[in-house]
Formats: sequence, structure tokens, C-alpha cells
Amino acid sequence: MTAVAQKTKKVDVFDVADYFLSLSKPNTEQSITHLKLQKLVYYAQGWHLALNNGEKLFDEDIQAWVHGPVCPNLYDLYSNHKYFEIPPVVKPEIFLENKKAKETLDIVWDAYGGYDGKFLEELTHQETPWLKARENLLPNQLGKEVISKETMEEYFKDMLQGINNF
Repeated sequence: MTAVAQKTKKVDVFDVADYFLSLSKPNTEQSITHLKLQKLVYYAQGWHLALNNGEKLFDEDIQAWVHGPVCPNLYDLYSNHKYFEIPPVVKPEIFLENKKAKETLDIVWDAYGGYDGKFLEELTHQETPWLKARENLLPNQLGKEVISKETMEEYFKDMLQGINNF
């Protein structure tokens, strides 16, 4: 007799966003605006790629927009919040099953959750994945160039190596 393995639901960008929103604390440095949410999602993908030998956290692409990395699907959902805080949500249950993903998200939240969106935007503008994706664009030129997962993995692995050598 063989047991039928239950297929674990794949994490998507909305699960990741909901996880971060579940950790937010309104009216504090740990509140989340749309700008900050986009950057947290980018960092989650980058660090997950580096910590898990190129395994993607989610399939959706991240694009190199003028104000930093953006997932268009999230933009469509949350852009109406503009620069105002997004209310917290209930923690998604998918992370009860996917411990590896939860671990990455907790690391990202601990490292970046206390910064505001503008600071994170400036940080991403200094990083190779965003710079490389926008290398053929003027600074304020609109563009939808995809930030390659390979470039993200390489960059965040280099960052990890630097941390480990510290």
C-alpha cells in the first residue's frame, strides 16, 4: 500500500506579500507602504535564491522600475494605497507547510522590516540586479526590464559570502 503524497501549494508573490503584511505594525517603523512591500518582496526572492541554491521563492517576475524593483501583479493590487500604510492581514497558512520559505521571510523581515520604503528604494538603486536590468535606460526612463533571477542569485550569494567572511 502506498500513500499518496499531498502536493504542497506553491508559494506565490501574494503569499509573500501577505506574510510581510501580517508582521507589520501600523504607525511604527515596521509599518508597510506599497513601496516598502515591493522592496521586501524583491529581497525575499534574492535571499531565497542565495540561501537555497537557486531555488525560486515564487515564479512571478520582478521588474526594474524607476523607483526600484517592482512585481507588476503586486503593483496592480496595492498601488491604490499610494504612500499610505497598508493594513496588516492574517498570516497565510501556506508557511506552516513551507518552513524554508518562512525562514527566508523572517530573515528578510529582521534585516529590512525596520526601514522605510524610500530607504529601501535607495538601497536597491545601489545593487547590481537593479542596475544591470536598467543599464540601457536613462535614470527616470520608464521601463519594464525583468531583473534576472540568475543575477539576483549571484549578487545575494556574493553578499552572503561577504557576511560569512566578516
